[in-house]
Amino acid sequence: MKSVYVDIYRRMTLIKQNDERFRAVIKLGRIISPYYPVRGQEAIPAAVSANLTNDDYICTIYRGVHDMLAKGVPMRALWAEIAGKATGTCKGKGGPMHVTHPATGVMVTTGIVGSSMPIANGLALAAQIRGEKRVAVAYFGDGASNIGAFHESLNMASLWKLPVLFVCQNNGYGEHTRYELATSAAKISDRAAGYQMAGVTVDGNDPLAVYAAAKEAVERARSGGGPTLIEARTFRFFGHLLGDADNYMKKGEKEAAMANDPVPKFRAWLIANGHATEADLAAMEAGIEKEIDAAVEFALSSPNPDVAELRRDVFAHELSA
Repeated sequence: MKSVYVDIYRRMTLIKQNDERFRAVIKLGRIISPYYPVRGQEAIPAAVSANLTNDDYICTIYRGVHDMLAKGVPMRALWAEIAGKATGTCKGKGGPMHVTHPATGVMVTTGIVGSSMPIANGLALAAQIRGEKRVAVAYFGDGASNIGAFHESLNMASLWKLPVLFVCQNNGYGEHTRYELATSAAKISDRAAGYQMAGVTVDGNDPLAVYAAAKEAVERARSGGGPTLIEARTFRFFGHLLGDADNYMKKGEKEAAMANDPVPKFRAWLIANGHATEADLAAMEAGIEKEIDAAVEFALSSPNPDVAELRRDVFAHELSA
């Protein structure tokens, strides 16, 4: 397990360091792009992805840059896409809301709330029909659990025993709306019972708890046991998007969450329990920082998409001018 724990931390610090750099570079005006900060939620996709392979699928949402990084999307291609450059994952035409990288199993990033779930069902059904052991993961927020697609997807997945994980990253806010103002259920996971599927709520800031829940769910899915609904409770350190003043948050709420930052907390746990040394982790973090430096430079120096790209990737057969 030692190597697994260190790998989870690698993914967590990868997300943290990239998020900090994205915010800095965009604030400096070097890249013009919308951005949805993910600090505070690193443990969830890091621990889930530690149970997955490149053959497994994820479908995420426009606030899902942490899900993409945890699953292995190359940093250079990700940075170039967010910068709108031709070398990006979608040739600069998707931006942060539509990153796709099938080679690492990141099948779609969607801007439509709740739509990650039916798409994940489709991928899981395809794997089931082909007799593959692939698993599909749908990431979404607490607000999306009130969308019709959530209920339709859970019903279908349970009925057909699809190999899918529904992972709700419950950060307490649906955009600018507090959880209790929009959701009647005490726990999102309680809704699993209505669809005769396994449901569990875990501390989303505890990577070991998330890893254990995801491991059980992935094993269930691969063995034909059907889907699982995982609610991982966490807190986002910043507003819904870069520039959001988050005045709707309760006084002291954000400060308390940041004081319990899961990244340095897990880092200290690894060292205290002999899973890694300070030197090991410092070297890892420095290596990631250099990779980010290279990714930023790659993105900034890459060409913009040609105007001809406006007509490409729109229809199955390209149209003549």
